[in-house]
Amino acid sequence: YYTSIPGSCNFEAQDQEWTTVCALTQDPSDDFDWSISNNAVMGKMGPDTDHTPGKGQHFLYVNSSAQKEGNRARIVTTELFPASLGVCRVRFWFWMFASEQTGVLKVYTAEEHGMHILMWSSSRNEENKW
Repeated sequence: YYTSIPGSCNFEAQDQEWTTVCALTQDPSDDFDWSISNNAVMGKMGPDTDHTPGKGQHFLYVNSSAQKEGNRARIVTTELFPASLGVCRVRFWFWMFASEQTGVLKVYTAEEHGMHILMWSSSRNEENKW
């Protein structure tokens, strides 16, 4: 479900429509993909609840249990955001608690010549919360 704020999404879209609704796409050059799930499907391997208030149940996740070290799962925005100083902000919630196989979550920006700049990363969230 897409809100009026550009880039905002809560992943309550049906099936794989989240890529269209949320203006995101799977990177075709990565090693595995992001999927939509909910706490009922994930059981003890996922969070107890979704972060979205109200009736939100779904979240974007990667299953890293079958992956090798160095494999990457990437999503990219399909809409470009104009360059700005102190105006553009990225805000998201993440849950990385359950597994020793959890990798590193990284957020990059791509500048106009294609160079990727690391903006943020986390290797583990030590608490069972968003």
